[in-house]
Amino acid sequence: MWMVYVQLNKFRVAAVVCIIFLSSSVLIPFACADWTMFRSDPSHSGKSTSNSVLTPTVLWNYTIPPANPNIEEGHAAPLPATMSSPAVVDGVVYMGSQGGSFYAVNASNGSLLWNYTAVWSVYGTQSSPAVVNGIVYIGSDDHNVYALNATNGAKLWNFTTSYIVDSSPTVIDGVVYIGSAEGVYALNADNGAKIWNYTTSGWIESSPAVANDILYVGSDDDSVYALNATNGAEIWNYPMPNGNIQNGAPVNEVQSSPSVVNGVVYVGAGDGNVYALNADNGKKIWNCTTENFGGNTGNTVASSPAVVNGVVYVGSYNGFVYALKASNGAEIWSSEIGSITVSSPAVASGVLYIGSGYYGTGNENVYAFNAATGKLLWTYDTNGQVWSSPIVVNGVVYVGSGEDTLYALGSTSSQNPTASPSPAIPEFSTIISVTVILAVTATTLLSTKKLKKRMNSH
Repeated sequence: MWMVYVQLNKFRVAAVVCIIFLSSSVLIPFACADWTMFRSDPSHSGKSTSNSVLTPTVLWNYTIPPANPNIEEGHAAPLPATMSSPAVVDGVVYMGSQGGSFYAVNASNGSLLWNYTAVWSVYGTQSSPAVVNGIVYIGSDDHNVYALNATNGAKLWNFTTSYIVDSSPTVIDGVVYIGSAEGVYALNADNGAKIWNYTTSGWIESSPAVANDILYVGSDDDSVYALNATNGAEIWNYPMPNGNIQNGAPVNEVQSSPSVVNGVVYVGAGDGNVYALNADNGKKIWNCTTENFGGNTGNTVASSPAVVNGVVYVGSYNGFVYALKASNGAEIWSSEIGSITVSSPAVASGVLYIGSGYYGTGNENVYAFNAATGKLLWTYDTNGQVWSSPIVVNGVVYVGSGEDTLYALGSTSSQNPTASPSPAIPEFSTIISVTVILAVTATTLLSTKKLKKRMNSH
């Protein structure tokens, strides 16, 4: 009799495990896939778990007030109003603007929920927001890092640096990591208190990536740094080879934000190369050169790589987007989009999304490519340069345009372009089957409980 009881008890445990597994199988596809910060996550993978958008339709657009009319030194025209890339959390789109304000917009219909205007702004903000635990973190050209209440935009705190903050914050484990003109800061996410800072000799526009308690960031001093995320101590730095010649001197500044996947740091540089570095020691694994453009003017990869399923996707100033093998940098495909590409790619369900355009050079579009083959799926003309990086959440592409507009592009049919569509919703037959199994399992558990009671009475 005892052996019978033991076997029934084992069966009961197995049944409970079965219920947990089956329940998770049903519920996981319904999970919300928010995009909480620049490049999606602290390691900057650029990957979305959303369904893809195959036939773009403007669901809504929100007009952002124009940028400050001042012209940045070295540019022939005012910067686009929306260089910032959006974040989407809990049905709200958050984004900065060159007009010096930060916006929260309803993701369903594009209605304004709130906006917050910084103290002052010469060029606004290029920084992209991070939204974590109900707080929006963002850098500003008024030299500050801001923390705002995500619900109403009320300022919670600000931290003042010595100069413009174009870097986008990365928030993890209660710490805000962000670059500025003088280096990298780690700030307490609750109150903005400085935990540490690391000084570099170059301006940091790159956004820090954090993986395994190590921070990785590029700098305008032509180097990539790896720092201890806890105390800011330097672990290694990789000085880029001599790059393009500007004003008589070689320049290889790293504006691209690193992506850290499977122990490798992938990053673009001012010499037109994409680099893969060992995340532990900074040794170069490979580099891939994107062809130059414009005669002797050189090339730059300011776009930040997305790394998905063993492939590195990145745009270049030469007007091409590339897919490279993550293991050795070999080109899988490349596609010309005809204009300088500063925008960084996002990949969702087998589709790559990226923007392009530069001061009226044309091809000011959002593009969608089959991520496996490079086949162009669609383009959408925004009538303004797209420096903002597209994001994909719940089957909608959100992106800013230089013609002062935030777009939500969706479709009536969001699915994977390959033969195996993403199972966003389980088939009805599957739901019925799982329901039957759960019912049978529950009945068995009840019968086991009754049998145990009967055995105990003897």
